[in-house]
Amino acid sequence: MLLLDLLGVFFFAVSGSLLAARRDFDVVGSIMLASLVGLGGGVIRDLVIDQGPPNAFSQPLYIIPPVLATLAVYLHVFGVRRLRRTLMLFDAGGLALFCVTGTVTALESGMGAISAALLGLTTAVGGGVMRDAVANEVPQVFNPRGVYAIGALCGAALTALLWHFDVLNPVTGTVVAALVFTTRVLSLRYGWTVPLASGRTGSAGLP
Repeated sequence: MLLLDLLGVFFFAVSGSLLAARRDFDVVGSIMLASLVGLGGGVIRDLVIDQGPPNAFSQPLYIIPPVLATLAVYLHVFGVRRLRRTLMLFDAGGLALFCVTGTVTALESGMGAISAALLGLTTAVGGGVMRDAVANEVPQVFNPRGVYAIGALCGAALTALLWHFDVLNPVTGTVVAALVFTTRVLSLRYGWTVPLASGRTGSAGLP
């Protein structure tokens, strides 16, 4: 799952650099925001598991994706005309991959299925919360427009279920991530909403 984990770091890191560009941060702010969102969820996961230093600090490979993401955004590889939509796509990719890899890491550490799924959810949304809070944005996990945390939790639960039946592998893990990604994108495209805390239904439309 290392490749999927690094890919998730890259996707989230791109979303961080795109947000930095959208807020007119400098390149230092871009790489810091990319690192925060790309590595933050994994650091939380590894600290909870408590099996030594987090991967972000013990494996130099994890530093490469945020640097590449910052460089790609700086060179306009992904374009700058539709920053918001592109940001959401990469954020969805990071969310989908991390809910799988976070759950797998937790399961490999000996956690039970429910605890592992919850830690997978935390891995998936943790970095995004840090990114948005630092950039003074409302975190996507609290935005009623678009299925976010619910999709990640379902993906983490499905990952734990596949693990239980010993059919989890890179292929099935990728399929789960694809399902979570597709759900997130469709929810944004068609304005699916999550009920508000007041009991009302959130307004439809893209964020």
